[in-house]
Amino acid sequence: MSAYADTVSVCEPLAVLGRDVEVPLVGGEKVSYAALDYAASAPALQRVWDDVAAYAPYYGSVHRGAGYLSQLSTDLFEQSRATVAEFLDLRDGDQVVFTRATTDSLNLLASVLPAGTRVFVFETEHHASLLPWRREDVGVSYLRAPRSPQEAVAALDQALAQCPEGPKLVCVTGASNVTGEIWPVRELAATAHRHGARIVLDAAQLAPHHPVSVRDLDVDWVAFSGHKLYAPFGAGVLAGRSDWLDAAEPYLAGGGASRSVAREADGSVAVEWQQGPARHEAGSPNVIGAYAIASACKALTEAGFEGLVAREQYLIGRLRAGLAEIPQVKVLTLFGEEHPRVGVLSFVVQDWNSSHFSAALSAEYGIGVRDGLFCAHPLVRTLLGGEEAPPSECGAPEALPGERSLNAIRVSFGAGTPDEHVDRFVAAVRELVTEGARWAYRTEGGRCVPDTRRQP
Repeated sequence: MSAYADTVSVCEPLAVLGRDVEVPLVGGEKVSYAALDYAASAPALQRVWDDVAAYAPYYGSVHRGAGYLSQLSTDLFEQSRATVAEFLDLRDGDQVVFTRATTDSLNLLASVLPAGTRVFVFETEHHASLLPWRREDVGVSYLRAPRSPQEAVAALDQALAQCPEGPKLVCVTGASNVTGEIWPVRELAATAHRHGARIVLDAAQLAPHHPVSVRDLDVDWVAFSGHKLYAPFGAGVLAGRSDWLDAAEPYLAGGGASRSVAREADGSVAVEWQQGPARHEAGSPNVIGAYAIASACKALTEAGFEGLVAREQYLIGRLRAGLAEIPQVKVLTLFGEEHPRVGVLSFVVQDWNSSHFSAALSAEYGIGVRDGLFCAHPLVRTLLGGEEAPPSECGAPEALPGERSLNAIRVSFGAGTPDEHVDRFVAAVRELVTEGARWAYRTEGGRCVPDTRRQP
């Protein structure tokens, strides 16, 4: 940890919006908000906000406008595409399609799969990469949660070896949105290609924390979201091979995706579709969202991932050391506590319902975390095993019929997180565990909130 500390002394957090915003506590006082829910949506980098604000007066429609603002916006949009391609270290012939988010990107890829494709996906995936493949003409093999990187590679190898000939696709996360653990992407890609399969990388949680090189990892596609990459303006990316994308019907039919539309003699309409990214970018593209992603890519590259990774690892070590001193806290892990991870960590607290605990962190300490199953229900259920969430005065998620009530707490951070937020979080966890919440809580609108009708 000392090596990381040396790096941190010269590597300050990046400037993000909301860093100094004050929020009210239930007792009436205000504190600086500790945003520790980066895995859901990271705050905007100040650099991104400034770039977008500078461009906003020049905003115009792209590709089909003759006016100056349209031409400038078109250039900016295509330059943003080139910046993202460079950020991802794409190969010659690869393309960047701007989407709405990782979920949209993976649903786009699912829509272009050749009929008869068999998709292989671990049950540990986020729902965005677990669910899109359920087409009538596509088969899906769900692989059980591995307990080590080696087991993951071996399980995929065995599954692919038993698969008949035909198009195959593997979908895998780069870093878990539940445990933060980094997956063996390069090894899984090599295994997939050895069996003639393609592979798509869900980099939603990896790209904000580590460099992602499509060339080096040897994946066929990569998907990520702007709102997790410090660019919360409603855009995402699907980047990689073009052949399946160019061969399929457009994801959305409409202007921009069509090259030519003509009435036929029989009254029907004949359409010639675009090739390249425009084929799947129908309508008026989100220019500001694309530019925001490109700005974030530049900012992270210029800041230097080596220093950003080192600083984040320092914070992870600080967090884990603090939680390790609280015996009532159990950190969730798939590959073991020492496995490399990004700044995402989930845990449960003995005798506490996680929704109740998270509500107390917010209302009494001004700390924002997340609780529940994190859109990764099979994984969290596997990690929690048979440990039912303790009864609580509020906030426990409703279980499905015949199932136990399960939920956990997730803390996540990144390039804009100061040391003080992590330290305040650990201190708050320790105090809640040892002294309990100062206020009573109740359920309101499905949320756990302080019961201000009852004094502490």
